[in-house]
Amino acid sequence: MEFKNLIFILLLFSASALVAQSENPTDKLILEAKKEVGEITPKALYQMIDDDEDILLLDVREGKHKYSGWIYADEHVSISRGNLEFEVPRKLKDKNVFIVTYCLAGSRSALAAQTLKKLGYKNVRSLEGGLKAWAKAHNPIETSLGVLKLIEEEK
Repeated sequence: MEFKNLIFILLLFSASALVAQSENPTDKLILEAKKEVGEITPKALYQMIDDDEDILLLDVREGKHKYSGWIYADEHVSISRGNLEFEVPRKLKDKNVFIVTYCLAGSRSALAAQTLKKLGYKNVRSLEGGLKAWAKAHNPIETSLGVLKLIEEEK
């Protein structure tokens, strides 16, 4: 009986070690970035835009993903995540401006916000949940067709 318990415990430890090893390292990097820079909710960002606060929205999606629309703000810059380190110093001179990065789901923007902090930008946040969360909160999205809002079907 004790031998079976020992084998069970060894199997349990082996299984938990395998699970720990199989964690996606990218997910860990994204989680660390979100903790380091912090996130802003769609509701809080909408309020800041509505109150005409000084913010700069930075869309870090790749070109083809931008066709789905973007968040309107007085200051809006688009630099893909892959070009961020090269273009930001040229395009964003003020390192004290409040910058909100966003992408489709909030992962790429968290990594971009972390990079901006490392480049010396002081006030950087990532949009929690990205453009998807923004749309789900019924906030307006600018598109080439005009301004759109998500409308849920009544059941």
